[in-house]
Amino acid sequence: MSVLNVPEADLDDLRARLRNTRWATSWPIGAWEAGTDGTLLRRLVDHWATAYDWRKHEADINALPSHIADIDGTTVHYLRFDAERADARPILLANGWPSTFLELTGLADRLSSPSRYGGSPDDAFTVIVPSLPGYGLSPQRPAMGGPVHTHDLWHRLMHDELGFTRYGAHGSDIGAGDTSRLAQAYPESVIGLHLTDVAPPPAYDPADLTDEEQAFVDAEAAWAVAERGYSHEQMTRPLTLAQGLSDSPSGLLAWILEKYRAWSDCDGDVSTRFSDDFLLTQASFYWFTNAISTSFRPYYERHNKLATTITRVEVPTALALFPADLGPRHPKTWAERTYNLTRYTPMPRGGHFAAHEEPALLAADITEFFRALS
Repeated sequence: MSVLNVPEADLDDLRARLRNTRWATSWPIGAWEAGTDGTLLRRLVDHWATAYDWRKHEADINALPSHIADIDGTTVHYLRFDAERADARPILLANGWPSTFLELTGLADRLSSPSRYGGSPDDAFTVIVPSLPGYGLSPQRPAMGGPVHTHDLWHRLMHDELGFTRYGAHGSDIGAGDTSRLAQAYPESVIGLHLTDVAPPPAYDPADLTDEEQAFVDAEAAWAVAERGYSHEQMTRPLTLAQGLSDSPSGLLAWILEKYRAWSDCDGDVSTRFSDDFLLTQASFYWFTNAISTSFRPYYERHNKLATTITRVEVPTALALFPADLGPRHPKTWAERTYNLTRYTPMPRGGHFAAHEEPALLAADITEFFRALS
């Protein structure tokens, strides 16, 4: 089904804004030391304004297996990748920020059709990839906080709309938080939970921390001081930031480009992991759906205690840790404080955008985890 048809006037407006960008005054400082590198940004903005073909990528998006569900009056967009064998296990895949569902399509294809990648059809999943509310094709939830949270929408999608009485879930970043809440709230339905990030324990006695856990807590605090400015703004004053990014495509690109470089396993060169067209498609998707503002909502809701607290997840859980993901690696015992952790896999490479960076590694870990549960 066609889910995007950007008017030509909107394309013309974007290109005009890009051509008329008012550039920030540069500093006598090295590239990336104080934020997005202006030289790379100028090159990408020029490519976006002149050579980038949105219509090609729009057609690719519209060719995906999109569906729309009405969940108690709330619209939910999702992709459905049917498994190559009958009676396959269903699994929900959830992305984080500043990602979109588009980053999960390669992983979904591997999981639904493993024989195309050298695997066994017996390991196939029926894969559901919902769009996060407010992330472009699913509108934001109508009320702040509850009573219906994102994880409630997803359970109703999987269980009530699609008829899966039992299903698995995988999530990263914000998606990891929402799938953790999903498993916590509906343990009778969630077979297993696969994550690349875990929620911290709701409470702990510092005196009880192991040396490894204390080192992690210290490293996390140091990382927060150096790198979590984006999150603090998105948690506390998101609408101030959102106005600038919703009005300036170069500003929007600068904001997310920095994260694609800093949080990926690219060794400082973002082009080794992401093509120009990939980065510009992500930025274009946010731009044309005007979704950057609503993509900040999960940060604000969590900070203001409008989201459900993750206290204890008893569903069997796997944690795959990619070395270039944001922040220090979680010790196994740290994850065990909140989750029934049954699999713990330090990955050899990859970062925050693992489904795009290392889809083969991620698909193999998900497959092995759920195969063991079966």
